[in-house]
Amino acid sequence: MADGLLAGVGLRSQAMIPQPERTGWAVEEEPAPLEKGLFQDEDSCSDCSNHDKPGSSLPSFVPSGKTHFPEIFQTSQLLFYERFKAYQDYILADCKASEVREFTAEFLEKVLEPSGWRAVWHTNVFEVLVEVTDVDFAALKAAVRLADPYLCESQVSSFTLECMNELLNLKEHRLPLQELWVVFDDSGVFDQTALAIEHVRFFYQNIWRSWDEEEEDEYDYFVRCVEPRLRLYVFGYQKNSNIQAKGIRPNGQKVMHVVSSTMMTGLLRSLLRDRLCQEPCKEETEIQFHSDPLSAINACYEGDTVIVCPGHYMVHGTFAIADSIELEGYGLPDDIVIEKRGKGDTFVDCTGVDIKISGIKFIQHDAVEGILIIHRGKTTLENCVLQCETTGVTVRTSAEFLMKNSDLYGAKGAGIEIYPGSKCTLSDNEIHHCKEGILIKDFLDEHYDIPKISMVNNVIHNNEGYGVVLVKPTIFSDLQENVQDEIEENRALKIPTSEEAGTAERVDLEELIQCATGKMELYARSSLSEQVEGNCEIVNELVAASTQKGQMKKKRLSELGIIQADDNLMSQEMFVSIVGNQFKWNGKGSFGTFLF
Repeated sequence: MADGLLAGVGLRSQAMIPQPERTGWAVEEEPAPLEKGLFQDEDSCSDCSNHDKPGSSLPSFVPSGKTHFPEIFQTSQLLFYERFKAYQDYILADCKASEVREFTAEFLEKVLEPSGWRAVWHTNVFEVLVEVTDVDFAALKAAVRLADPYLCESQVSSFTLECMNELLNLKEHRLPLQELWVVFDDSGVFDQTALAIEHVRFFYQNIWRSWDEEEEDEYDYFVRCVEPRLRLYVFGYQKNSNIQAKGIRPNGQKVMHVVSSTMMTGLLRSLLRDRLCQEPCKEETEIQFHSDPLSAINACYEGDTVIVCPGHYMVHGTFAIADSIELEGYGLPDDIVIEKRGKGDTFVDCTGVDIKISGIKFIQHDAVEGILIIHRGKTTLENCVLQCETTGVTVRTSAEFLMKNSDLYGAKGAGIEIYPGSKCTLSDNEIHHCKEGILIKDFLDEHYDIPKISMVNNVIHNNEGYGVVLVKPTIFSDLQENVQDEIEENRALKIPTSEEAGTAERVDLEELIQCATGKMELYARSSLSEQVEGNCEIVNELVAASTQKGQMKKKRLSELGIIQADDNLMSQEMFVSIVGNQFKWNGKGSFGTFLF
C-alpha cells in the first residue's frame, strides 16, 4: 500500500527547488519566472541531479558546506497541486483540528519505512548524519543512532562527537521527523518516506498554528485552515495574473469567432439567421471558424465575439481572457458543454475590462485554483452552469463580478469567494451542494477596502456548511481590542441627518441594518421566516464587522491628530442590497462566521 498511496500526487521532479531560507542548504538558482506558472514542466534547477533511472522518481541535491554529506532527496518545493492533494486526499481528509495528529500518524504508518534508512538531522546549528532504527508514529519521532562514519557540519567548532552523543542521550535518541532529511536512494524504496516527511515538515512549519486546537472543533480543518494557509505559502495571498491584453486588432476590425466541432448546413443557416446577419450590416464582418473554444479565445482581440455551437468540447488549457470580449453559447447551457481535463490551474482566468460569458456549461476536473477567477476588471456571467471541482468563483480585490440566472454546484470549498475591495452582484442564481455557499474574506485589516455586495433573489441550498460565511481574525492588535472596548461602551453611532444640518441623531445597530437592507420597519427575529432571517443575519454581521473597521480607522486617525467629520457608517457603501434570498437545507444554517 505504501508504494501506491501517494501515486496520485503526481510529482514533477523538474519543478522542485530547495528552499535555503528554511533548510540552510542553498542552491544558487533564481526562482522560476511567474509567467511560466507554478505548474511548469521545464527544468527549473540546474544544480539538481535528475535521476532518470528505473526506481526513484525524485531528484536529489548535495547539501552545501565543507562536510561531504551524501545526496539528499529533494522535496522542499513540491507544487501546490501536489501538496493540496496529499493533505486533502491522503493525510487530513475531513479531520477536525483535534484529530490532526491522529490522522497524520495513521498516514505515516501506511507509507513510512520504519527503519533501515539514513537521514541528515538538520538544525539551525548543525547537520549530522544519522541512521533510523525505529519510528514512533504517534509521537511523530524517529529513533536514531549516529551513522558510521561520523559526518557533522557545525557552526560551533567546539561541537564534538562527545557533545553529539550527549545531546542524543538527552533526547533519548528520538528526533522529530520534520528535522530529518532522507538520504537519497535510487532504488525508489524510500521515495514515499522522503515525501511523507516533507509533508509533515511543511505542515508543522507553515500551516499548523498552536491555537488551532483551541478553536471550535466542529469544522473541516482542511477546508477552513489548511487550504487558505497553503495558498498563502505557495502562491502568496494574492496570486496575480500576468496575462497581457492584445488590445484592438491592428486593422481596427472586430471578428466573429464561431466554434463547432462540425459545421452542418442547417446549423450554418440558423447562425446566419439568428446571430450573424440579424440586421443589415453597415460594413462587412470577418468570421473565423474554430473546432475548439480554446483556440477561438486565444485568437481574440479587443471587442471580438466567440459563439460556441452545441457540442461537448474537451479542453486541456486555461481560458486566459485579457481583452473585453463576449463568449456566448448558441443554445441551452446543457447543450453547450466545455469540460476541462488534466491537472492545472484555473479553468477561466479573467483580467479584461469588460468580459461577458453566457449560455455555457463549464465542467471542471483535477483543478486546484477554481473554475473561474476574476483578477481585475468586470466579468458578467449569465445563464451559465458551473460544475466545480474545488473552489467555484473567486472575485479578487479590485475586481467586479456580476452573476445572473446561473447555477453553481459541486465546489469542495466555497461556491463563491469574495475578496476585500471587490464588487460582487448576485441575482437569481442557485448555489448549492458546495462545502460553503459564499465565503466573504476578512476585510478588517486596515489595508483592505470593504467589498460591495449585492445579493438579490438567490437560492442558496444544500451546502455542507453555511449558506454564507464571513472570515474574521480571532487575534487582534491592542489597538483593535481597545476599539472593541469603545464599541461595547458606546453602542450608538452618530450619523448626520443631512449635509446642511450640523446636528446628528443617534442610531443603534438594528437601525443600521434596516438602512442597509432598505427596510422601513423593525422585525422581531423570533417571527422571521427562514428567508428573511437569513438575509437579516448576513447584514447584521457584516454591518457589525464594517462598524468595527470604521471605528478602528477612526481610532488610528485620532491618534495621528486627524478628526473625521463624517462618522456615517453607510457612507462606506458596503451594501447595494441583500434581499429576497432563500436559504434552505444548509448543514450549519444560513450564515456563520469563521474565526482564524
